[in-house]
Amino acid sequence: MIPLGELCAALGGDLEPVRPLLSTRSLTGVHISELGDPTTYLDGGELLLTTGIPLRGADAGIREYVRRLKAKGVLALGLGLGPVLNEIPPALERACRAQRFDLLVIPPRAGFQRVSRAYWSLSERDGQADLVSSLGAQTALARAATRLDAVSAVVRGLAQALGGWAAYLPSDGTRTTCWPDNAQPIMGPLHTATRDLHREATLSPRTFALLGHTIVEYPIASDGRVHGFLTVSPGRALTPANRQVIATVCMLLAIKAHQRDLAAGVAATFASGVAKLLARGHTEAARILAEDTGLPELPECVRVLALSASSESGETGAAGLLRAARRLDRDGGIAALPRGLGRPPLHFTEGSLTIVLLPAWPEHAGRPDPGSGAASSGEREYHGRAVEDLRGVVSPVVNVAEIPAALPALRQSLVHTPPGRLGGMACPRGDSRAREWVQQLAGYPRAELLPSVREYLRHLGRWEDASRVLGVHRNTLRHRVAVAEQLLGVTLTDPDVLASLWPALDAPAPGAEDPR
Repeated sequence: MIPLGELCAALGGDLEPVRPLLSTRSLTGVHISELGDPTTYLDGGELLLTTGIPLRGADAGIREYVRRLKAKGVLALGLGLGPVLNEIPPALERACRAQRFDLLVIPPRAGFQRVSRAYWSLSERDGQADLVSSLGAQTALARAATRLDAVSAVVRGLAQALGGWAAYLPSDGTRTTCWPDNAQPIMGPLHTATRDLHREATLSPRTFALLGHTIVEYPIASDGRVHGFLTVSPGRALTPANRQVIATVCMLLAIKAHQRDLAAGVAATFASGVAKLLARGHTEAARILAEDTGLPELPECVRVLALSASSESGETGAAGLLRAARRLDRDGGIAALPRGLGRPPLHFTEGSLTIVLLPAWPEHAGRPDPGSGAASSGEREYHGRAVEDLRGVVSPVVNVAEIPAALPALRQSLVHTPPGRLGGMACPRGDSRAREWVQQLAGYPRAELLPSVREYLRHLGRWEDASRVLGVHRNTLRHRVAVAEQLLGVTLTDPDVLASLWPALDAPAPGAEDPR
C-alpha cells in the first residue's frame, strides 16, 4: 500500500500538491476518468486523474463534482494541465479546500502514464518487500514448530512479527500460552469470551473488542474438532502478508494438535493394556509392557477409582470422566482427586465402567490438598458440563498385586453409590470385622445364611435371580437376609458394610465349607 506522499516524492515536480497534503492514508490505485460522475467506477481510496473536461461548467457543478468524489472516499484529485486547462480553476481550489480534499497538479511535460507507472512500480516493490518479510517469518515459524516448546516458540514468533501480542488457548483447559507476559492480565476475560465461541463450535475467525484491545480469534481445528484458539491483537493494521503468516501459524498449530492426538491415542492404548494386565493379576507382564512402551515406571501401591456414567453425560473417555470426577461432591465437600495422574492415566473401560489407577496418597493425610485436586479455571471454562449422572468409588491404598481383589468390592460399592457422588470403600482384605461376619454367617445352625447372603449380594439385591440360583422361594431368601442382618447388626445394602463384606464373602470363611 503506497501513501500519497510517497508517490509525490517519487515523481518530484511531476505530481505536486496545491496545498500541503491532508491525507495520510495509502492509495488503493490510480484511475483516469473524464466523466462528470465517475463514482460508479470507483471503490474509494484512489487518486483520480483528469484533464479537466468535467470542470468546465459553472462553479456549482464543480462543487458538486468534488463533493461526490469526497463522499465516495476518493483520496485525491490530480489535474493534468495542458490539453484542456492551463491553470487550476479558482472554483475547484475553493471546493477542494472546503471539502478538505487533496488537489494535485500534473504539469504538461508529464503524462498520466508516468504517474500510473510510478504508482505500480512502488506497489510492486512494496509487495515484494511484504513477500520477502512474509516468507522470512514463515520460515522462522516453521523452524520454531520443530522445537520441543513448539507452541510457545510459534506464539512468540507470531507476536513479534505482528508487533502486538498473541496467545493460544487449548480447548481442553490446559495451560494457555501467551507472549509477551504483559498480556497475562487479559487472559482471564479472554477465556470467558472464547468460551462462547467454543460453545458455538464455529470454524470461522472472529474479530471483537475486549478491554480496549482489538482481537482476532482463529479456531485451530483438524478432523472437524476444535483443539484450541489462536488469538492475536496486532499492533498495526494487518496486511495481506500478515494474514498469510497467521494462516501459516494456524496450520502449524493444527498439525501439532493432530500429532499430539495421534501420540496420545497410541499411549492411551498402551496404558489401557498395562491397566488390564494389572487388573487380571499379571503384574510382571504389566511392568514389562510399561517399560517397553515408554510409560512411567509402575508404582508399588495405587488407589483404584471406579467410575460409571450414562452415555448422555457429555464427557467422553477416561480423561473426560476424570475431569468430571474432580467436580463430584464427596461427603458434602469439593472432590479432591489428585491432578498428577500421568499422561495418560492407567485406565481401561468395560461397558459403562471405567477403572483408573491413581497415585497412592497416604491414608493418614486424608484427602489430598483441595488445591491439587480442584478443577483448574480452564477446566471450569471448557468442561462445565453436568455430572449428575456420574458416580465414583475410590479404594484405599492397595499394592498393585492386590488390584484384582479390590475390583469386586469396588463394583459392588459403585452400585450403591448415589449419582453425583464420589465415595470410598473399605480395605478389600484384612478386615477382621468382615471375617467375623463371615464366621457368624457360616456358623448359624438353623439356615444356610452364608450362601444366601453371598448370592443376594452377587445379584445386587434381585430376589428372583438370587432365589433361583439357590433353589429356594424368594420369601425364604427374604427371611434369611433379614435373619442375617439381625445376626450381624448391620444393613447389607449399606455401601460401607458391602465394601468390607463382599471381598470376605468371595472366599470361604476359615473352617467353613464353601457351598459354591
